[in-house]
Amino acid sequence: MIAAFFDIDGTIYRNSLLTEHFKKLIKYELLDIGEYESKVKETFKQWDERTGDYDKYLQELTETYVEAIKGLSLKYNEFISDQVMELKGNRVYRYTRDMIAWHKSQGHKVIFISGSPHFLVSRMAKKWGADDYCGSIYHDRDGVLSGDISPMWDSGNKMKAINKFCEKYNIKLEDSYAYGDTNGDFSMLNLVGHPRAINPSGELLARIKETPELREKAEIYIERKDIVYKVSAEVETI
Repeated sequence: MIAAFFDIDGTIYRNSLLTEHFKKLIKYELLDIGEYESKVKETFKQWDERTGDYDKYLQELTETYVEAIKGLSLKYNEFISDQVMELKGNRVYRYTRDMIAWHKSQGHKVIFISGSPHFLVSRMAKKWGADDYCGSIYHDRDGVLSGDISPMWDSGNKMKAINKFCEKYNIKLEDSYAYGDTNGDFSMLNLVGHPRAINPSGELLARIKETPELREKAEIYIERKDIVYKVSAEVETI
């Protein structure tokens, strides 16, 4: 079986599902905006003004989010998660949207592997017709989120997830595809025969360049405005 493994945030979705969820929780006054203002706003500002690092921004955002939603009612969480998908679920990159459709037409297994919360990943998988998925598990206790998490945003856990899917579906990695955009997707790209980096972060591109086999086989896709173009890993960065 051939599979296509897709990261979601920054790869399919043109932002972060976690960010959208965070903003909606604040909008509906289920979280204090001070959590965002005090811990994430400055890092985002640095990234937005291109003076800071994207991976650092995502790390700080995730750490703040994980702490902030501890104790959130599952009932409210379900409502907010549905709102995120209804209002933002179509905000995807054209290239990866088309690739999902192409892989499905070829009979490949389409699998989403994301560091976003499982309750968002499951909705995204249903919306875009993925055959299977896994995300970071946010555990609950007595009807509220407990603050305990089984993460899926790092390279090591994504590698373990792929190995489990390989056993489940008898996947041939040498014939399979992977799509990702940040350093957390490195192992996913490195495992398959057809790795595709989508608007890669500087850290991911640097690792691709310094890994001989991956540098040789990786394809880099950039989607900006109304155009998608492909470059090799040898592309010059400035």
